[in-house]
Amino acid sequence: MSVENPSVASSKGIVIIGAGLAGWHVIDAIRAKDKDIPITLVTADNGDRYHKPMLTMAISQKKSAADLVRATGIDAAEAANVKLLANTQVTDVDTTTQQLQLVSAQRSDPANTDYATISYGKLVLAMGAHPIFPKSLPEDLVWHVNHIERFGQLQEKLATGSQHVAIVGAGMVGTEIAEDLLKAGHQVTLIDLNDAPLSQMLPPKATARIAQAVKSQGINFLGGYQVSGITRISDSSNEGKLQVSYEAIASENTTAEPIEPIIVDHVVASTGLTVDDKLPAAAGVEFNRRTGIVVDAPTLRTSTANIYAIGDCMSIDGVPCRYVAPLRAQAATIADDVLGLEHNGYEHKPPMIRLKNKAISVMVTGVPKATGNWQVKTESDEELVMDLLNDSDDVSATLTIKLPPTVKA
Repeated sequence: MSVENPSVASSKGIVIIGAGLAGWHVIDAIRAKDKDIPITLVTADNGDRYHKPMLTMAISQKKSAADLVRATGIDAAEAANVKLLANTQVTDVDTTTQQLQLVSAQRSDPANTDYATISYGKLVLAMGAHPIFPKSLPEDLVWHVNHIERFGQLQEKLATGSQHVAIVGAGMVGTEIAEDLLKAGHQVTLIDLNDAPLSQMLPPKATARIAQAVKSQGINFLGGYQVSGITRISDSSNEGKLQVSYEAIASENTTAEPIEPIIVDHVVASTGLTVDDKLPAAAGVEFNRRTGIVVDAPTLRTSTANIYAIGDCMSIDGVPCRYVAPLRAQAATIADDVLGLEHNGYEHKPPMIRLKNKAISVMVTGVPKATGNWQVKTESDEELVMDLLNDSDDVSATLTIKLPPTVKA
């Protein structure tokens, strides 16, 4: 496997943008091979190290945001011999001079803001993805749990007692959060455009079982509906509550049918992720807003020299890479490549997908999709096993669902 000139990295150092799991994994991988090469970590937050998948389980476990932090950004940076530029935004990338323009978020007055320019030998984009907020979900009225800071704020609100929470979006994250909130003693309404949870990745025979399990727990699942608006109620009897208007999905032969709104204390958006295009555009890397930054799979290099991407912000073969399991192998590849070490190249293998809900066990290997030639291998009240066959009749994904005895299909 060819590598780029390591002298470029050593002369100007390595700059990593983003202090999530992906960014810190790259730092760990580089430091395992080189203790001294200069590394600068630029992050819009404080850089604390935490395990993001825990956010969908932490409320019922009564774990605060502070409980989830494994190391503060300052402590982690010191331990790894890294220069940490926390609460800092990258506003521009000059790929000719290999410089980044920065602005500190610590000061609100632009006239007194600290601007700086730093150079990079190698640049790693690990800035993640951010939640999609449709127009019907105003950001100032809706929560998300894609980041520990927002999670902590929501948890503080929920700590005052049992409340009614509406979750918009029944993908994996939305379905996991729904169970977590229910176990914490809250009333939960889960709303999705599709008739069942996980419908964008699994076939109807499978998702019907998931819907049944979700409903059996006491979660109010509204499938086939879309939220049309959210407003804050100002009358004294419902002070601080939100009115969620929703309607049945229109089909070719019907129109959207409004239904009596529901009144809730909070709304959580779980409507997917997107990658901000500002940095990819500035860096001139090949990019798709839906799937992320395009990389060369064996090296994780982008289309621009000396720039790499990893984690939620990148895609391989048109598929976004938004799972935790492959990060260590990806980070190890980047570390070898930026340090000029020979390596065999990253071999992307889709990770096992596992729904973290206790009411139903859902495990998927391969690359699932809702449509396609799904074949049943095993079917009983307690278990469903299906294979997705490709055009050559080879298995491209396998799904295993197991239900507790009390939940029947």
